[in-house]
Amino acid sequence: MVQEALAEIKRGTAEIIDEERIVKLLERYFNEGKNYYVKAGFDPTAPDLHLGHTVLLQKLATFQKYGGIVQFIIGDFTAMIGDPTGKSETRKKLDRETVVKNAQSYKEQVFKVLDPAKTEVVFNSEWLDALGASGLVELTTLFSVARMLERDDFEKRFKSNRPIAISEFIYPLLQGYDSVHLKSDIEIGGTDQKFNLLMGRHLQRSYDIGKEQAVLMMPILEGLDGVQKMSKSLGNYIGVTEDPNTMFAKIMSISDELMWRYYELLSSKSIDEIEALKEGVRTGEVHPKYAKELLALEIVTRYHDAEAAKKAKEEFDRVHKKNDIPSDIKEVELTGPIWIAKALVEAGLEPSTSQARRDIQAGAVRIDKQKVTDKDLHLEKGEYIAQVGKRKFAKLKVQ
Repeated sequence: MVQEALAEIKRGTAEIIDEERIVKLLERYFNEGKNYYVKAGFDPTAPDLHLGHTVLLQKLATFQKYGGIVQFIIGDFTAMIGDPTGKSETRKKLDRETVVKNAQSYKEQVFKVLDPAKTEVVFNSEWLDALGASGLVELTTLFSVARMLERDDFEKRFKSNRPIAISEFIYPLLQGYDSVHLKSDIEIGGTDQKFNLLMGRHLQRSYDIGKEQAVLMMPILEGLDGVQKMSKSLGNYIGVTEDPNTMFAKIMSISDELMWRYYELLSSKSIDEIEALKEGVRTGEVHPKYAKELLALEIVTRYHDAEAAKKAKEEFDRVHKKNDIPSDIKEVELTGPIWIAKALVEAGLEPSTSQARRDIQAGAVRIDKQKVTDKDLHLEKGEYIAQVGKRKFAKLKVQ
């Protein structure tokens, strides 16, 4: 059982530090029934999660299957500083009202994946507020500036004379102190979080709490383009609160190769089930589109329900098999005459006018099912069905 559990836990991971500790925790659970604590922190910097965020949630759910109690930290204190990881400049400070609102949204979304009975949702302001000035000063004595500047993003900014706020040095210390306060056995995070995750081990050792957490790092999930990481700003994301039709269609739009990456990091299917499906595709017994439909159905069911997933598949088949228009598309009122690129942006079909122009040049934009070739086209008064690619539609009412 331990090796079976370990195989599921290791599935899709990028790196594990102190795997032996994880094995010991699993052995203690299977032999003595003793639980252990797995920590993951999320700063509520935006109101909604996308599937990239849920890579960690899926791994936490796996730990819950094998004795793990999840310490789900909502970083309401640290969010007001901002994680400097991968940033070329100091993040803007979030106000308390925004943080609280986003935190509540996170709480509502995470239990679509995690088992509430095996999850402790905590806010790190509970102990970081209480740490006080003297505690914070003590914390800063446990790590040197020289060691901080070994961190890649800090080093680059320092060498290029870009400012680094003192608060950004404090952020990883506070994240590490979370592990001290909670006495975590394991902490998980993305590969970009390695410095912060190791800080937890360092501080647990410094505070002599009697344990040193193992660290498990997950890769960053690629977005729909299969190249860039999933990001709302890049428009290549699948949001967990998106409607079933959009979610299903977006999953069906990914490449056959990327599909297996999503299976590995997002699916609840076992390793053996995924391998059997992959082998079926390889031998020609299973069509890749069918395998992708199974993935889309699973994910839509998780974040909505089975009936919504079924209807989303029916809608997808209706639109794409018959080259039809979706039965339920949003309507947008515009003031004309309006430039086609601007209209697409205002309708939410394109992130920018420059991207709209590129899609027009690529032949991906249609008005009333007719391909648009003139990137300078202006829409006069009237109603139009606008389409970008195979899955983005809107009815434009130009006044």
